[in-house]
Amino acid sequence: MVAISSLTEMPSPQFVMSAEGRRIATYTWGDEDAPTVLCVHGFASSARDNWVNTGWVRDLTRAGYRVLAVDQLGHGDSDKPHEAVEYSMDALVDDLVIVLDTYLIDQVRYVGYSLGARVGWQVAVQAPHRVSRAVLGGIPDGRPLARLQLDQVRALVADGTPVEDRVTQNYLTLAERVGGNDLLSLVALAEGMALGDADPDPSKPPTQPVLFVTGSEDAILERSKALADATPTGRFVELAGRHHFNAPGSRHFRQAALEFLAEGA
Repeated sequence: MVAISSLTEMPSPQFVMSAEGRRIATYTWGDEDAPTVLCVHGFASSARDNWVNTGWVRDLTRAGYRVLAVDQLGHGDSDKPHEAVEYSMDALVDDLVIVLDTYLIDQVRYVGYSLGARVGWQVAVQAPHRVSRAVLGGIPDGRPLARLQLDQVRALVADGTPVEDRVTQNYLTLAERVGGNDLLSLVALAEGMALGDADPDPSKPPTQPVLFVTGSEDAILERSKALADATPTGRFVELAGRHHFNAPGSRHFRQAALEFLAEGA
């Protein structure tokens, strides 16, 4: 797999095929022999948006890690199907396991935000031998995107009907900020989260060390804390003055994550 020395530009995506034959875009930075940190972005974001533009790749590689980042299905340069079944939690977990298998990586340190954190919780639970420790930022306690008014998004795509729900409009603003997003794919993803058992189960938390990080102005703050309390080796960091959409750019977030990841050396 190809790495790139520049930390301000994206390398060309290396595509991994999912079990359903979809292309998952992956990117690497740093020394291939260094410990690997797998970075997984949030809803309507991308590897570039969450991890490159915010300084995470720069700081992780300077700390001596190899960074492996993905565009989750429906995002970035990955395929963007419109069928909800392709976005079940099990499917998103399987995609990441296949990425690790393709790169011949047995175990990683995991860093995820929002949707990426929710999927990371599940990877740590379902494939515990693949994750040594995890940083889960802005993790919701339930099904991500459950508050989205999907009918309003469909009407917007179909005939331009304005979205009236404030929460839905906030997510649309986020989606429109990242070039290349496909609203129908994101709607399918939100629907896919409702398939099967997509909620994190506090009675069966990850057993690895987990750092939970959420902004003080994030509506899910208390629920994220509750998941941290339910995790035997969990700890919690609150980002003062940050909300759900700007927390990934926090220097305090990066510093806390780097200190936590270094404990596993």
